[in-house]
Amino acid sequence: MKSKRNLIVALFVVLSTTFNSCATAQSSNKKQKYKVAVCDWMILKRQKLGSFALAAEIKADGIELDMGGLGNRPTFDSKLGDPVERQKFLDKSKETGVGISSIAMSGFYAQSFATREITPMITDCIQAMKNMKVKVAYLPLGTQTDLVKNPELRPEVIKRLQWAGKEVGKIGGVIAIETSLDATEEKKLLDEVGSKYIKSSFNFANALDNKRDISSELKILGKKYLAQIHASNTDQFWLENDKAIDMPKIKATLDEMKWSGWLIVERSRDVTQVHNVKANYGANVTYLKKIFQN
Repeated sequence: MKSKRNLIVALFVVLSTTFNSCATAQSSNKKQKYKVAVCDWMILKRQKLGSFALAAEIKADGIELDMGGLGNRPTFDSKLGDPVERQKFLDKSKETGVGISSIAMSGFYAQSFATREITPMITDCIQAMKNMKVKVAYLPLGTQTDLVKNPELRPEVIKRLQWAGKEVGKIGGVIAIETSLDATEEKKLLDEVGSKYIKSSFNFANALDNKRDISSELKILGKKYLAQIHASNTDQFWLENDKAIDMPKIKATLDEMKWSGWLIVERSRDVTQVHNVKANYGANVTYLKKIFQN
């Protein structure tokens, strides 16, 4: 009888410890100052439900969910406007515990934000944000809207961003833009737009490609202007092997700025195994978590 009672007590202790450990882990994850995500299109799962399982497998906290292809269509090729399909994504996010860091308009990497009719694209993205309770949209001002090479586009870009800011502000969201400008000029651009709903999506690769120090650029940009970070370089090395990036220094800078938010892995693939999604993104997620979440 005593042996049976001891067994029950031991079992209770094990279950209690397990429960408390799980609860602590969940609580800790919710309280994380920095969370790590991957771009769904870069892990070859653009707007696919499998992106959540893959992100969970490589231990990412979230995905940056793309709106889909654009090309010459009037708007994105997106499933997120369909309530049935959209719910599948929300259910899969809940099931896997993988969040949605932001909704991306990656179609603007190759398409012109300054000259195309953008109303349907921005409207669809904001509606997806609202329906999925996602606060940030990612908008790259890509090759056709490069404000360094095409400064004449600046007035039209500002005008369009002011309109987009008013629209996303109606749901309390933010559109995070990525430009080719240095931090000083990007800050000036954001000041000219004059909307607290338009901020920066800072990209390590842009700074490094132009011989700029990442930490210095972040300090210039400042907490107020920073919505999210694409925390990777162009493809060559994993982040942990990239001597151009001083990750502990970057963390110290962001800590000093008192910024918190999503660090999103876009590239930094090892060119000797560039197609090995799990190895590349698994390594980069692990390294970012080691630096930013310990």
